[in-house]
Amino acid sequence: MAFFRKKTAPAAPAVGKPEYIIAGLGNPGEKYEYSRHNTGFLCLDVISNRCGVKPDRLKFGAVTAAAAVGGVPCLLMRPQTYMNNSGDAVREAAAFYKIPPERVIVIYDDISLPTGVLRIRLKGSAGGHNGIKSIIAQLGTDVFPRLKLGVGERKDPEEDLKDHVLGRLSKEELAVLRETMDRAASAVELIVQGKPEEAMNRYNG
Repeated sequence: MAFFRKKTAPAAPAVGKPEYIIAGLGNPGEKYEYSRHNTGFLCLDVISNRCGVKPDRLKFGAVTAAAAVGGVPCLLMRPQTYMNNSGDAVREAAAFYKIPPERVIVIYDDISLPTGVLRIRLKGSAGGHNGIKSIIAQLGTDVFPRLKLGVGERKDPEEDLKDHVLGRLSKEELAVLRETMDRAASAVELIVQGKPEEAMNRYNG
């Protein structure tokens, strides 16, 4: 996902056990790479780049990397279980590191928000998003932080919803979302530092 890469000074590596999981949701495979449904994957790339790491270790059914996010040890993960089973990978990692749901941060696309709008919530329903449905089912709670990145509704109401979310983002949409993902990365740093309210006040669209 070279579009989202830029040169940054490597951050200090994470030390010790992860205190948070940061999961970006999407589908594996080149054909989905720049789809609306892969916005979570793309945002995780921005966070990884900012931390000076590259998720490349396959563990818990996900591509992972240890990183110091805002100075806090975290596990970055892109579940490879496909969107509808995202919870399988998240639950396995959370159980292994004994990380409670309130320290599992999930980043994903939201078609109910205009493209580029960022919405941070600490709990809530799945809102029809199958990845979040899976995570709620596997964690047994809807109380976990989530960052929703708006990708816009269908322009044609007759368009199949699956086709819309799996459709490729345009260059214009990617440019807008790139700025949103920078804000999301900054919001995540505040959340892991124990400042979720500040993150919401500063970055909620």
